[in-house]
Amino acid sequence: MSDLDVKREDGPTGGRYFVTIDGHTAEMTYSKAGATRLIIDHTGVPDALRGKGAGQAMVLRAVEDARAAGIKIIPLCPFAKAQIGKHPEWQDVLA
Repeated sequence: MSDLDVKREDGPTGGRYFVTIDGHTAEMTYSKAGATRLIIDHTGVPDALRGKGAGQAMVLRAVEDARAAGIKIIPLCPFAKAQIGKHPEWQDVLA
């Protein structure tokens, strides 16, 4: 769906997804709730990247990673919650 190069930094209690385009970085942060839940808590997209699909690409990557790991997502971030709500095919990962 997206050809953006979304990267992930993962730590013991949380991490972030991010994408850099033309020197501007968008990020989506998350925390871990045990071994089976990922809480997306914030998405930040600079004005220079608005409308380029960076936010949607990060949510998609989180959905794909959750499926691969067999975990569920709790989208506390309004943007992530809205994106998952717009894509019925992503809702299998909702906690």
